[in-house]
Amino acid sequence: MPEEFTHVDEEGDAQMVDVGDKAESQRRAVARGQIRLTESTLAAIDADEVEKGDVLTTARIGAIQAVKHTWETVPMCHQIPITNVEVEFTVGDEAVELTVAVETVGKTGCEMEALEGVTTGLNVVWDMVKANEKDADGEYPTTAIEDIRVVEKTVER
Repeated sequence: MPEEFTHVDEEGDAQMVDVGDKAESQRRAVARGQIRLTESTLAAIDADEVEKGDVLTTARIGAIQAVKHTWETVPMCHQIPITNVEVEFTVGDEAVELTVAVETVGKTGCEMEALEGVTTGLNVVWDMVKANEKDADGEYPTTAIEDIRVVEKTVER
């Protein structure tokens, strides 16, 4: 463990890290995760036959919106200028995989924004297909959001 924590002051109170003296640089972060769904739900997504509408388009918008608002939901995140967001879905045999790439030019990274995009995008997928996923008892026995992680981080000074 570090001897000095960056997000607390001398009294132990939470604080935002001061990045004012850091040089600006081009930064990119890519996060990925998946939502495990039933075969019939995956087929309905792929055929654009989900009753609520176009699942992937709606989730794409949700992911981008979440990226832009990360600073409002993650307490110690800086508000950063987002220069680009790429959202890619892959519908597989057991899951929908979502990859979100975020780019910025600034003094701090954009990993949290990429992670926020993935988690929100996958939550939107779940919301759009929840009627398809419920069992007879109204439960979600196999639906699961899994394996969310940062898969790439680059800084060009």
